[in-house]
Amino acid sequence: MTVFKSKILDISTRSRLILLNAQRAEQLGITTHDRARLMKDELSVPAIVNTSETFVAPDEVGVFLDTAKELGIAEGDMVTVNLLPPPTSVQYIRKKMRGEKLAKEEIDYIIKDAVDRALSDIEVTAFITAEQYHGMDMDEVEALTRAMVNHGTKMDFERPVFDKHSLGGIPGNKVTLLIVPIVAAAGLLIPKTSSRAITSPSGTADTMSTLAPVDFSASELKKIVTRTNGAIIWGGSLNLAPADDIFIGVEYPLQIDPEPQMLASIMAKKLAVGTDYLVLDLPVGREAKVETPEQARSISNKIIELGERLGMKVKCGLTYGGQPVGYSVGPALEAREALLALEGRGPSSLVEKSTALAGLLFELAGKAARGRGQDMAKEILASGKALVKMREIIEAQGGNPNVRPDDLPVGEHKAEILAPFDGYITRVSNRAISAIARAAGAPMEKGAGVVFYGKEGHKMQKEEKMLEIHAERESRLEEAYQLALKLKPMTLEGMLLQEIPEL
Repeated sequence: MTVFKSKILDISTRSRLILLNAQRAEQLGITTHDRARLMKDELSVPAIVNTSETFVAPDEVGVFLDTAKELGIAEGDMVTVNLLPPPTSVQYIRKKMRGEKLAKEEIDYIIKDAVDRALSDIEVTAFITAEQYHGMDMDEVEALTRAMVNHGTKMDFERPVFDKHSLGGIPGNKVTLLIVPIVAAAGLLIPKTSSRAITSPSGTADTMSTLAPVDFSASELKKIVTRTNGAIIWGGSLNLAPADDIFIGVEYPLQIDPEPQMLASIMAKKLAVGTDYLVLDLPVGREAKVETPEQARSISNKIIELGERLGMKVKCGLTYGGQPVGYSVGPALEAREALLALEGRGPSSLVEKSTALAGLLFELAGKAARGRGQDMAKEILASGKALVKMREIIEAQGGNPNVRPDDLPVGEHKAEILAPFDGYITRVSNRAISAIARAAGAPMEKGAGVVFYGKEGHKMQKEEKMLEIHAERESRLEEAYQLALKLKPMTLEGMLLQEIPEL
C-alpha cells in the first residue's frame, strides 16, 4: 500500500481510472491496465491504472473527476493505492471469447463487475465482441437479461404494466407519442421509458422533451403514472439495467449490435419496470435494421420465447420500414406531427402504424377480440380521448397542456430541394434522410430536421417542393443542404444521378 498526493483531473470517464507516474508505477510493479484499490479514509474503489511520463509527479496520483467525487477526494488530499488482481469475471470473458457456454453465475459476475466499473473498456469490448462472433443460446440470454435487471433499479406498479418497444432504425418513428395516450385513455397502465438518440435524428425521449421534461426518478415516474396511467420519459435517469448503457458505449464506436445483447437489452429494461405485456415493433425493409421478413420472424420467435421465460406476454408486429414514418424528422418537427395526428390531422402512415400497434396491446389485454384491436384504437383516437390524455401526461410531466403544434419552434433557417422535372418518387432513403437531419443539427438542436412532401409512388410536378431542411444555425443548414445534394434522399423516376465526366 503506497501513499500518494491526489491531483484532480477535470475529466469525466465511464470507467474508474487513475493516473500514475510511469517510472513510479514501474518501481511498484504496476503497468497500464492493471487494477488498483484507491482509498481515502474508510472509502475505497477499484480503479484501472493508466500511466504518464510527465503529467503527474512520482508522488502524485491523478484522480479523474467522477472517481474524485465518489470518494470525496480534493486536490492535494493524501490517498493510498495498492495493486489488485483482475476480477474473476475476466476469466469468464475469456471463456466466452473461446466460444464456450457461460453459466448464469458467470454471467452475473460479468454484469456485476461491469456495473461496479471494475472492468476496463477493453474487457467490456472483448465481452461484446465475443457475443457478436460466438453468440449465446437462450439459457445464456435469459441469464444475461436477469443479471442486467438484478444489478439495477426494479419497479413495481402493483397493476399490470403494458409497454411497446421498437427495434428502431426508421427515421420519423414517432408512434409512441400516439400509442401511450391511446392505451392510457383505455385505462391501461403504460409507463413508457424511452431512449435518447444515438445515431438517429431523434429518439422518443428527444421528441417528447420538446413537449415536457423527460428526466424523472423512479418515485416521480410512479406519481405521474398513478395520476395519468401513462408517461413518456427518458429511461436513463431511472438506473434501469445500467449495464446496457455501458455496453452501448462500446457497441456504438464498433458499429456492432450482437443479437443476444439486443434481446437482453430490450427485455431487461422492460422486466425492470415490471412489464407484463409487451408489443414489439419490428420495422422491415430496405435500410432498416431488419431487412427481410425471415430475419424479423427469427427475432420474433426468440423474443417471444425469452418473454415466456421471464413471465412476460409478448406479441410482435412486423411493420413496413422501407421509408420514414410520417413526413417529418427531427425532435420538434416530429412532436408537431404527433400532435397533429392526435388532433385528427396527421398523416395516414403515422395513424395506421400507431393504431395497429396499440391495437395489439388491446388484444393482449383482452380489451379487444383478435383482429379488432386497431378498430378500438382508432375509435379512441377519433373521439379525442387520446388527445385529452396526452395533454394530461404533458401537464403531469411539467409541460404546457395547451400546447399547439405551431407553438413548437423549429429552425428558422430553411432550404428547399425542388423536383427537377415531372415524375414519380421511386425511393425515399432512410439513411440519407437521417444523415441530412443530423447534419442540420438534430437531435441536439431540437428545431433542426427535415420535412419531405412525398413518398414512394407520389407524383411530383417540376419545381414542386420535395424536401425542406430546417436548422437553427445557418452553418448547419449549409452543411445539410450540401449533403442533400450529394445523397439525393428522394429518387424521382428518370432522375439523373451522376454526370461523367464532372466538369
